[in-house]
Amino acid sequence: MGGCFSKPKPVEVKIEVVIPEKERSKEEMSPNGKASPLIYKVNGTARHYHLEEHPIASNPYHNPKDMVEASVCHVKDLENGQMREVDLGCGKALLIKESGEFHAVGHKCPHYGAPLVKGVLSRGRVRCPWHGACFNIGTGDIEDFPGLDSLPRFQVKIEKEKVYIRASKQALQTQKRTKMMAKCISLSNYNLSSTNVLIIGAGAAGLVCAETLRQEGFSDRIVMCTMDRHLPYDRPKLSKSMDSHPEQIALRPKEFFCTYDIEVLTEMQVAAVDIKSKIAVFKDGFKMEYNKLLIATGNMPKALSCKGKEMENVFNIRTPEDANRVVKLATSKNVVIVGASFLGMEVAAYLAERAHSVSLVELEEVPFKKFFGERVGRAVMKMFESNRVKFYMQTEVSELREQEGKLKEVVLKSGKVLRADVCVVGVGAVPATGFLKQSGINIDSKGFIVVNKMMQTNIPGVFAAGDAVTFPLALRNNKKVNVPHWQMAHMHGRIAALNMLAHGTEINTVPYLWTAMFGKSIRYAGHAEGFDDVVIQGDLDELKFVAFYTKSDEVVAVASMNYDPIVSKVAEVLAAGRTIRKRDVELFVRHGKTGDMSWLTGKGS
Repeated sequence: MGGCFSKPKPVEVKIEVVIPEKERSKEEMSPNGKASPLIYKVNGTARHYHLEEHPIASNPYHNPKDMVEASVCHVKDLENGQMREVDLGCGKALLIKESGEFHAVGHKCPHYGAPLVKGVLSRGRVRCPWHGACFNIGTGDIEDFPGLDSLPRFQVKIEKEKVYIRASKQALQTQKRTKMMAKCISLSNYNLSSTNVLIIGAGAAGLVCAETLRQEGFSDRIVMCTMDRHLPYDRPKLSKSMDSHPEQIALRPKEFFCTYDIEVLTEMQVAAVDIKSKIAVFKDGFKMEYNKLLIATGNMPKALSCKGKEMENVFNIRTPEDANRVVKLATSKNVVIVGASFLGMEVAAYLAERAHSVSLVELEEVPFKKFFGERVGRAVMKMFESNRVKFYMQTEVSELREQEGKLKEVVLKSGKVLRADVCVVGVGAVPATGFLKQSGINIDSKGFIVVNKMMQTNIPGVFAAGDAVTFPLALRNNKKVNVPHWQMAHMHGRIAALNMLAHGTEINTVPYLWTAMFGKSIRYAGHAEGFDDVVIQGDLDELKFVAFYTKSDEVVAVASMNYDPIVSKVAEVLAAGRTIRKRDVELFVRHGKTGDMSWLTGKGS
């Protein structure tokens, strides 16, 4: 049995942040907004829990030597709606002026370090130009994802029309802040086979759910279980940075889970869920009773159906070990990748400079045609071909041949035979929900768990999140959709946690994703399923463009390459509930940079 049921020895972590008054009061409240103690029913018995006391002084920095104060500008240097990166001598901050007030927060996105000064300021928050994470400018709190940490907030004062910022040197250096969390009370008194919250799956959705519960003051037991052997890690890096080791891509260190009493059971697979008895049955026969359940099992890669599919050196990329093994075996060898999916294309890009040859087999005519459209797909395909990737389109694999037990050749239905020492399969995925078929939880014909806007299933107390669900997307008139992307999994986990605590919070976020290939990124926001036209501004051959995806007269999504921060700008417009008309972007494209862009500021139609 993987993982550990007993309470680990707490590790003392010092987190230096400036906490607004309203945040302090929030942290000292119970999930229902009333004063502690918290009362939760576990196994039918009411238990009383008190939040661990957080001693908060008016200034949490007890060492004056750690503080720095500097004059950064004149009050008239910034207009409303402007941002400026300012240097305090030992680090930088982001100074913002909005509605006549100045705010100062960290200048780098805690996710991957993007410069937020190049992002988008709107509605009291700044959106990252790279991957779309959003931060409240008044508190620094993260409001949309990806990423787990918030920004540090710095003190601003005005004296003699000069703007001063006072900040901790440590906060200036780390550029991130972990929100204060409750801890579990009297964990040692628990029955090992029962928990208040059970989270099946330890990806982004599961981890954000657990962290949100603690941030909201939940102090009962939380157990996460995963089939993986590792603590939660940055899964997108499996195909974007394939030689990363597990500890390099861990989302949180082991000490974090110990400190905040979030138990993680590794290499543990749930085989069935009894919704009447509220019991999860594990593959090894172990049973765990729960009060609230989150199912965040993600998806499972599809396998090839041809002869030889199970031989050595044929991989689905599911774990860091898979990715590491592929890189090692592919170096100076012949690689065949089946499927021009995001995973397949990213793996091809990563291996192009390392392998002797990279061949990509795809059933469609153009990569990404259904997602990005034919013109963008062809531009991406051309970029790959210029980097020595050979495409075999409109065909499938008919057989994998071996020599001495190892892969030697990939035979295509077109008759072509490709030399292959390694084969990576990226032909799509299916939701990992097979264990729920007899549970009574509503699952659609494709195997996705059906949830409402609060991530609730049809069963009270049972929530679902991440790649394995369909949910109502506000952006598309609450159409039930599946959005299997990293940012959305984060948000699902947060919404599920809030509604476990009866907050009544509905999901209302704009999907945002990115893919990285040959040092270039395509950013994308919206949901373009069923788009009927693509309006393109820029030069596809030069890989500097923005593509607007439309359905009827409405823009439903946008993609760009080397055109930051337009995707984040469009995401903010859509997040505000405003409609972008096709005619507006057509005029913008027709007139180039001189065209009317009022539709991006909310002043247009």
